[in-house]
Amino acid sequence: MAAPHHSSHATQNPAPEPPAVSAALARAHQKYWRFNLALIAALMSVGFAVSFLLPLVAPALSHVRFAGFRLPFYFGAQGAILIYLALIVVYILSMQRADRQLQRAFDADANAAANANADSSTAANAAASVTASTNTAADAGAHGT
Repeated sequence: MAAPHHSSHATQNPAPEPPAVSAALARAHQKYWRFNLALIAALMSVGFAVSFLLPLVAPALSHVRFAGFRLPFYFGAQGAILIYLALIVVYILSMQRADRQLQRAFDADANAAANANADSSTAANAAASVTASTNTAADAGAHGT
C-alpha cells in the first residue's frame, strides 16, 4: 500500500489575484475604510459612555429634573435608547456619504481607463491607416501605375 500523498490545498487552488486598480482608486478605498473604522470607533466610544460611564455619574445628577423626572431615571428609561438610535442614524448617513465619495472615485477611475483605452485605440487606428496608405503607395509604385 502506498503512502498517502500530502499536498497543500493552497497549491491545488491558489487564491485568485485581485483585479488591478489605479493608485487613485486604491487611495480612495483606503481612505474609505479608515473613515469607516474611525467612525465606528467614535460611535462605539459614545455608546460605551452612555452604557457604562453615565450610570456611574447618575447619583451626582439625581437632583437635576427633566420633564418631571430625575435625570438618571430619564437617561435609563428613554435617554439611552434615543442616543443609540441617534448613533445608528449618524452611522447610516455618514456611510452613505462615504459610499457616494467612493463611487465617484470609482466612476472617475473607470472614465479615465475608458479614455485611456479610447486614446490608445485611436492612436493604433491612426498608425494602421498610415501604414495602409504607405503600403498602398508602395504597391502603386511597384506596379508602375
